[in-house]
Formats: sequence, C-alpha cells, structure tokens
Amino acid sequence: MQRFTQGLYGYAVALFVCLAGAGLFLLITPQSREEHIPRREYSITVANFGHSVPYGVWAPQKDPADWVPNSNRIAKGENGAEVLYLGYATGKREHAMFVQSDERPAAAFASRMANTDKPVGTQQVGGVTWEQRFREDKKQRSLVRMLPEVTLVITGTADWAELGELAAVLQQRPKG
Repeated sequence: MQRFTQGLYGYAVALFVCLAGAGLFLLITPQSREEHIPRREYSITVANFGHSVPYGVWAPQKDPADWVPNSNRIAKGENGAEVLYLGYATGKREHAMFVQSDERPAAAFASRMANTDKPVGTQQVGGVTWEQRFREDKKQRSLVRMLPEVTLVITGTADWAELGELAAVLQQRPKG
C-alpha cells in the first residue's frame, strides 16, 4: 500500500483519480448549451400603470420578432410622477428599454433616461420623428419623443435600427 502513496508513481495515481472524478462529474451533470433569457410578461404591469396615470398609456402592440421581454416595473420618478419601464433582449441580444412618464419638466426626464441632453440627429419611424441621443462612454443610444401629455424614451445598447423596431410597434392605448 505504501508503494501507491509515495513518490512519482503515487502522484500519478492521485492525479489520474482526480481527473477521472472530474470527468465523471462532467459526464453525469446536466448541461444546456441553449441560451436562456427569462421572459417576463408585462401586460398586467401596463394595465396597472394605465389605471394610475391620467393619459393613454403607450405600449408595444406586439413584441418585435425574436425579442424577449425580460423586465418591467413601475417606479416613482421626480415629483412623484409614475414611470413605466419595459426591458428587452433584442434580436441581436443587445439591451433595449422603453420608458414613459408625464414627469415635468419633460426635457429633464428625457435627459435622465438617455443619460445625455445632447441630440445627435433625428430618426423617422412610421412617419413620426424621434430625436436621437448617444452617450459614447456607455455605448447608449436613445430615441426620445416628447408629446404634450407624456414623454417616451427608448434607450439601450441596441443599434438605431433595433431601437426603431421597438418604436414602430408602440401604440397608445385608450385611457382606462
């Protein structure tokens, strides 16, 4: 027995036993090579938000193809205004978030959500003009639309085309 526990031969046997144990563990442990992004249903959150604000809520009429809604919440903004957040993993697996609120001043809300107050251009989506904003250090692109009663912001690491896809499926729902 002492022969198996000493010297180079003992070291080789111990190494083999450890590698065999690790191989067996990897063989019997279930593994998934498929992507898993948790899907979060947002229809109840949008409905609850609609009951708490005095305007018709904007929401996607359907999710863009291959996008996964993965977060949603209602939070208090500045001055007690309600803010709706809907987050997505895009088709290219970047991040995009749709945010809306009637917070005033609207420009300050848009700047806070976009992390910048400097427009870099405009983008036409379905005949509607959205203001483009870009923050280089965060690689954050934002589309901003300020309406009389609500401010809409689509922001994230997604490219302009993908942000435009989300803007294209937004539809205002009737109040109530």
